[in-house]
Amino acid sequence: MAQTAMLHVRLDDEIKAKGNAALAAMGLSAADAVRLLYHRIVAEQAFPLELKVPNADTRAAMAEADAILADRSARFADGKAMIADLDG
Repeated sequence: MAQTAMLHVRLDDEIKAKGNAALAAMGLSAADAVRLLYHRIVAEQAFPLELKVPNADTRAAMAEADAILADRSARFADGKAMIADLDG
C-alpha cells in the first residue's frame, strides 16, 4: 500500500457543517470527497469543475441579488409585474 500524507484545509464552520451533511447523505465523508477530487484531478489533469470569471451581465445580476437580499426587498411588486418584464 502507498504511503499516505495529511492535508489540512481551513473552512468556514457553516460551510463545513453543511458540506459534511450533504456528503453524509451521499454516504461519503469529507476525506472521501477530497480523495475523489484528487483522483479526478490526476485522471483528467484538470480541475473537474468548470471555473469561469463571470461576465458583466452575470456580475450585474449577482450584485442585484446581493442588494435584494441586503435590502430584504423584491425587484417586482407582484407576479404580474415580473411576467410583464419578461414579456417586455
